[in-house]
Amino acid sequence: MASDRAATSAVRPVVRRQAMFVVLTFLGMFGGLFGSWFGAPESVVWGSYAVAYVFGGWYGLKESIKAVQVPEVEIDLLMIIAALGALYIGAPFEGAMLLFLFSLSGVLEEYAIGRSRTAIRSLIEMRPESARVLRDGTEEIVPIEDVDIGDVFVVRPGGRIPLDGVVTAGESTIDQSSLTGESVPVPKEPGDDVFGGTINETGSLEVRVTREAQESAISRLIHMVEEAQSKRAPTQQLIDRFEQPYVLGVFAMTLIAIALPIALLNHSFDPTVYRAMTLMVAASPCAVIISTPAAVLSAISAGGRQGVLFKGGEHIETAGSVDAIAFDKTGTLTEGNTRLTDVSAHEGATVDGTAMNEEQLLTLAAAVQARSEHHLAEATVEAAESRSLELPDATGFEAVVGKGVHATVQNRTIHIGNARYVETVLTSRSIDGLEVGLDAVRELEASGKTSVLVVSETDEQLQVLGWLAFTDTIRSDAAAMIERLRERGVERIVMLTGDNERVAQYIADELGIDEVYAGLLPEEKVEHVERLQERYEAVAMVGDGVNDAPALATADISIGMGGAGTDVALETADIVLMSDKLDRLPYAFALSQETRRTLFINFGIAFGAILIMVVAILTAGIPLPVAVVGHEGSTVLVSLIGLRLLRFDG
Repeated sequence: MASDRAATSAVRPVVRRQAMFVVLTFLGMFGGLFGSWFGAPESVVWGSYAVAYVFGGWYGLKESIKAVQVPEVEIDLLMIIAALGALYIGAPFEGAMLLFLFSLSGVLEEYAIGRSRTAIRSLIEMRPESARVLRDGTEEIVPIEDVDIGDVFVVRPGGRIPLDGVVTAGESTIDQSSLTGESVPVPKEPGDDVFGGTINETGSLEVRVTREAQESAISRLIHMVEEAQSKRAPTQQLIDRFEQPYVLGVFAMTLIAIALPIALLNHSFDPTVYRAMTLMVAASPCAVIISTPAAVLSAISAGGRQGVLFKGGEHIETAGSVDAIAFDKTGTLTEGNTRLTDVSAHEGATVDGTAMNEEQLLTLAAAVQARSEHHLAEATVEAAESRSLELPDATGFEAVVGKGVHATVQNRTIHIGNARYVETVLTSRSIDGLEVGLDAVRELEASGKTSVLVVSETDEQLQVLGWLAFTDTIRSDAAAMIERLRERGVERIVMLTGDNERVAQYIADELGIDEVYAGLLPEEKVEHVERLQERYEAVAMVGDGVNDAPALATADISIGMGGAGTDVALETADIVLMSDKLDRLPYAFALSQETRRTLFINFGIAFGAILIMVVAILTAGIPLPVAVVGHEGSTVLVSLIGLRLLRFDG
């Protein structure tokens, strides 16, 4: 961690050194100019220009030497040759001015990129180096790398939480804004998750560690931001491919501009070289090359401050063209805090000659589902625990993805599943009470509840023991989010869910969703995403679960819910909403669209400046200082326009 800090802080001395060289170049440039005006000795005049050329060309010459060794040619070499050409034809001030403005634009470029890298520096600074661990009843300060899963640490009011964990004692509020973008502190009590790097505000907490230091939310976020800033946007990749041919073309144009007028038109050497140097400066693509990283890296940083993590420049650009979005339901459009609302025993159902009642039904169902991680299973077990039911052992547990589960409890197989499970798994024999159970399930689903049947299987018979119904709350910001997405140009909004059709349609009607596909297995979600891709230019998928990962990987842009999302979904996603707040999704698209507009404006300025100056040089013969100001001025301008995105708030 110390090395991380050292690496990021090392950027500042480099910028300071470059800025000092710019100042020395400026002083040398005007020292030579004023010296020649006021009749200073030639040694003073040329000594001043020497200072300007040495310090103004230092970094450009170093980069040029490195490039030639590859071998490659870069813009730095163009600028060095143009400055030396101006010096050769007796225009030392113009050459010094070119080097001054070129080195100044280099400092601004480093500043622009450095500002965007502040996200990493601030994240690293958020990560504490040690934790106050409870061992043998006493508090011991331990480096976070030496803290194990299961250890309990103490966090005092105002302290940073060192590692991810679960609160075991105490109550407090946690400022999670730096990690998730939430503007309001979040209350925490025993059983709640907390994240390393966030700030404990009011109370003292004891927290049990659930992830090691390198796997904590803050460590993963640092890694993701570093990766995002290393991945180039499509526009940047295109520019990189054409940089070499373009620079070689400028060299060729410069040589032609010298050779043809002298050989064919008998023009004088010095004016011809002067104009050729002016053309070289005007045609150099500095502004074009800096325009993309200045904008894209600024956008990544702005998104990070708002709780939106873009995992690369390519996703910044692509998100702005999305015209269809597919949503998972549970945990995405709904809160994901599913609770059991109905436990109904089938009248006439018996187990070992005893009539089934609600408590027995819930006991059997919870015994099976205690081995499942599905959100419906968790709700069933929580309901059994709230009634203090003692659960018997279950063996031979098996899950049928998207349909149901079964296990052996008290010498009988208990099946828990939806209608599709019954149709595909329990087909060998007739099931007592099936029609009554299906009618009850349909009635519950019509009211927006997810329902499953509980079926007992023995050698003698299959019978419906009862049914369970669950409900989930629609996120309060879901409807407003969908409306804002439509305002942002999204044409089609689709729900893809493994839940039953009645529940899915109920939620879709509440939110105004265009298309609903229910009862889907993970591979079927992939098929629907592919069908959307056939109809629309760019398709996004938003999800949070393991079963969403294949569809997320298939979509043009995948978006994961960072708070409730599983590790698999977050690793697969191109964009992560760190706070689980759906209003960050329209913000992400708005930021992407603004970035695309900024790139368009920057390219217009960069190429427009080149075109205007080249035409003016060929027709009106504008002098080298004007070309230098136009060239470097456009470079500075696109850098500043790109930096505007740092303040974008949607």
